[in-house]
Amino acid sequence: MFLTLALLKKGIPGKQWIGKYRRPRPITWQMQRNMVKQLEREMENEYWISRPYMSLEQERGHAAARRKQMWEDIREARFVAKFPEHKRLEDHLGHLNTTKTWSS
Repeated sequence: MFLTLALLKKGIPGKQWIGKYRRPRPITWQMQRNMVKQLEREMENEYWISRPYMSLEQERGHAAARRKQMWEDIREARFVAKFPEHKRLEDHLGHLNTTKTWSS
């Protein structure tokens, strides 16, 4: 199709970069370099993911203490959020001290 259009000196109908019959983009050396870098990065990630840091025996229950501490923190935060803050008697009766001076 593109050869025919090129020989007949007619343009590509519509937008040439989108659609079912779009014009193929030329592949540059930057595109090849970026693709190679991306594939190398993926290979390295697969390498590190395939080798676990801990064995299955070490992994079993290793975070139980941390999860328990986090749950205690959440429970304490909920309790503190519901519990009203402490008020002293001076806060309740402070409006009565309007006429009190240093001399009396």
